Amino acid sequence: MTDIMFAWSALGGDPALLSRVSTVVRPGPLEARLPVRELARACVGACALAAAELAARRAGLDEVPAVTVDDQAVAAAFHSERHLLIDGRAPVAFAPLSRFWRTADGWVRTHANYPHHRARLLEALGVSQGPEGPEGSEDPEAVAAVAAALAERSSAEAEETVCAASGLAVALRTPEEWAAHEQAAEVARRPLVERERLGTGLARVLPPQAGAPLLPAAGLRVLDLTRVLAGPVATRTLALLGADVLRLDAPQLPELPDQHADTGFGKRSATLDLAADRRTFEELLAAADVVVTGYRPGALDRFGLSPEALAERRPGLVVAQLSAWGAYGPWRGRRGFDSLVQAASGIAVLEGSAERPGALPAQALDHGTGYLLAAAVLRALTEQSREGGGRLVRLALARTAQWLTTEIGPGAAGEAGHAARGEAGSRLAETDSAIGRLRYALPPVSFAGGPADWVRPATPWGSDAPRWA
Repeated sequence: MTDIMFAWSALGGDPALLSRVSTVVRPGPLEARLPVRELARACVGACALAAAELAARRAGLDEVPAVTVDDQAVAAAFHSERHLLIDGRAPVAFAPLSRFWRTADGWVRTHANYPHHRARLLEALGVSQGPEGPEGSEDPEAVAAVAAALAERSSAEAEETVCAASGLAVALRTPEEWAAHEQAAEVARRPLVERERLGTGLARVLPPQAGAPLLPAAGLRVLDLTRVLAGPVATRTLALLGADVLRLDAPQLPELPDQHADTGFGKRSATLDLAADRRTFEELLAAADVVVTGYRPGALDRFGLSPEALAERRPGLVVAQLSAWGAYGPWRGRRGFDSLVQAASGIAVLEGSAERPGALPAQALDHGTGYLLAAAVLRALTEQSREGGGRLVRLALARTAQWLTTEIGPGAAGEAGHAARGEAGSRLAETDSAIGRLRYALPPVSFAGGPADWVRPATPWGSDAPRWA
């Protein structure tokens, strides 16, 4: 229980409640050189325990419901984007320009899944910006031109050139090289979960909950201002637990359809121009209980969406912030994704070979941080129910990477569990939706009396009105 103990402590949880958690250990899932399985168990277990704790408080139970962390369920959920089928079609995971490239002195990892990120990458490298090919393909001439442009540069030069153009590229670093970096030093100084009081306003009193299943987030209104992948995983989990989750996106920045289908379960999706329609946003904020943001630190401040500004206009609010590199240090303003953090932090070296960088068996930084973010929101709500006041919680993919590479002991999470066997297929389900027939991974957050599935699948991106249910 060592690793879930660490996560639960970072969330401010009562250590006595850890006795309510049991683990079903299954051989095989999430095997890696790094203790990915232990991280996944700890993140999901902490989230489930936070949900059970809040459920007990709202239902007036004398004891927190028992929590079960099943390796099979956890592994299926951490691969949710790979298990997804839409009318029998497997989604496209990474665009052809999102990959490792050889440089003059090593490797660089780029991310160009979104059209605007692809355009910035090509512009930074002086490559002609022809149209994108069919889904999952790319103009071979563009691929060859990017390869040639990066091969002429050092990894550090490639990183700086692309980042200066607001694109996404990171030089491959060893763990030692990352540890010596100023950003890594800033990350290491921070707790896994940053938790602060945010004003003194009273939170909305949630009514007692009765009946089955136990839905600890029932009645909560959550504004979801997140994209890819950790933030949407967190809000998908809050939707599972009963929250009314409304995702808002800028109309000019469409979400990738397959990503939205995977992480949109239980939510509604609307578009809103924050600059042009502030009145609608302020009406939504006035009735919100939680705001979750997943943009780089400071990006939303110009819209009056800093935690302090939000809490001033909506006292008692819980604000949850997620970023790639953290809200501090020289990289605080940089864009980032799970794959880039793996490359920068030494994970790709540790999981790779002498010939080529590697990767974790799942986007574990995204998924793990997403469940921790949901757990932090749930724990903040429990604290609010006793103490009042607003709350701010912050997590960063780079800090989760620090935990994975230096602080988790392999095998520790399974010591108190029992072995069992099972296939991922039993953790998959199918449903019809407006998007098509969906095969999807069932949620891994499990506690006695809690929900087993979302009440509805994802809706098409931007198809809902920007208002509360």
